[in-house]
Amino acid sequence: MPLKTLFLNPPSFENFDGGASSRWPATREIESYWYPVWLAYPAGMLEGSKLLDAPPHHVSATETIEIAKGYEFLVLFTSTPGWTGDQKLAEAIKRANPSIRIAFVGPPVTTSPDRALNECEVIDFVCRREFDFSTVEYANGKPLDEILGISYRKDGKVVHNPDRPQVDNLDALPWVTDIYARDMDVTKYNVPFLLHPYVSLYSTRGCPAQCTFCLWPQTLSGHAWRKRSSDDVAAEMAHAKELFPHVKEFFFDDDTFNIQKARTIELCAKLKPLGLTWSCTSRVTTDRETLKAMREAGCRLLIVGYESGDPQILKNIKKGATVERARDFTRDCHDLGLTIHGDFILGLPGETKESIRNTINFAKGLDVETIQVSIAHAYPGTEFYEFARENGFIINNGAMVDDEGHQLAHIEYPGLPTEYVLEMVHRFYDEYYFRPKAAWRVVSKAILNRDVPRLYQEAKSFLKLRSQRNKIVKQKKQEKASDVKAVGAEV
Repeated sequence: MPLKTLFLNPPSFENFDGGASSRWPATREIESYWYPVWLAYPAGMLEGSKLLDAPPHHVSATETIEIAKGYEFLVLFTSTPGWTGDQKLAEAIKRANPSIRIAFVGPPVTTSPDRALNECEVIDFVCRREFDFSTVEYANGKPLDEILGISYRKDGKVVHNPDRPQVDNLDALPWVTDIYARDMDVTKYNVPFLLHPYVSLYSTRGCPAQCTFCLWPQTLSGHAWRKRSSDDVAAEMAHAKELFPHVKEFFFDDDTFNIQKARTIELCAKLKPLGLTWSCTSRVTTDRETLKAMREAGCRLLIVGYESGDPQILKNIKKGATVERARDFTRDCHDLGLTIHGDFILGLPGETKESIRNTINFAKGLDVETIQVSIAHAYPGTEFYEFARENGFIINNGAMVDDEGHQLAHIEYPGLPTEYVLEMVHRFYDEYYFRPKAAWRVVSKAILNRDVPRLYQEAKSFLKLRSQRNKIVKQKKQEKASDVKAVGAEV
């Protein structure tokens, strides 16, 4: 028998969606959680294992420590904002269960394995990049020095084993939906723009795009695009339909689901007979014929990373797309009846007050169903991080979140104060959603889907966070005004 293994997406800040499939770890404006897809794969390969997704199930740190007493091996998925808390949790688990072996996985230990092992003595080893087989091999008794892709301590020094080749045969991996049915309550997972309840899974890994800010392709999943066979995906979807008859929507949470036209159309032909409602990620480079095939196969919504409406910003981040192409893509989606959730980021390299205004105007012109406006975060391991570090743009000691896990602006450019960026995030939302057309669209959809209580709760959560961020902006302005007065007095 393998070691009895607990795969853990750890508890953290309240409403914190921190790892195991969250590409933007933070406490959400509105409580929402992505599925721990990465952890579900190795959990499906080990008999006697359990996947504990603590945040959506509201399992506390105390309860997690108690659960971990019954296991021999812990695999914890950590994130950059959650690292300090995750380290303390691991130490508490080790005190409660001294014989347990502990491995950390996720982007932070991929980019800084030495730091992780030197800072946290209770970690036995860390896995760099994909960790499916590294953790499984250890649980099955393979010695550390024979496991590819891991780092560990030996004789007081950190040893880095050779890298593990990326998983190419994705069909050989287990179906994550079986683990969801075994270990999780799918009704606990909520994303505001997806139908509830929903279930997410992957049909591919990796992304060949070169966006400088994007964490996953540069740390965990890599740029090599690998795909499951369309038969395997369709078979799991048919299986999931039987497992979760109450689920209203399935979501393909791939880095880029439809980047290859032929494969997308082939997969759509096999999904169409299932009669499912599904959604996915998409780039604006997707052509109309592909979008049409997706719509006819049951696709409802696309998550689209527009990022910016300023042409120079798109060049700076190597987006590989233009504002003109984004407009054409959006027009095609509207014509075909595809809903869009648009993602935008303020504070990317080269950002100015003018480029922020360009992005807000661009978004209003697109008029997509819903939007998310994020503050630019330079994660270690990304090209964006190196750019910000080399130019001295990182402030607040690189702190990305506040004491409650909410995003902080930690990048400051000359002439663009962080408090201005925070202020413009809310201005963006205000200008977008307080248009009569946009406001009515949100309310009418909530009525149609019988989700008015959900909309009310989401509005309360967002307004609470808005108030907190406004206090931060006010405080920063007061501090800078005081500094100016102090300098004036000295002169």
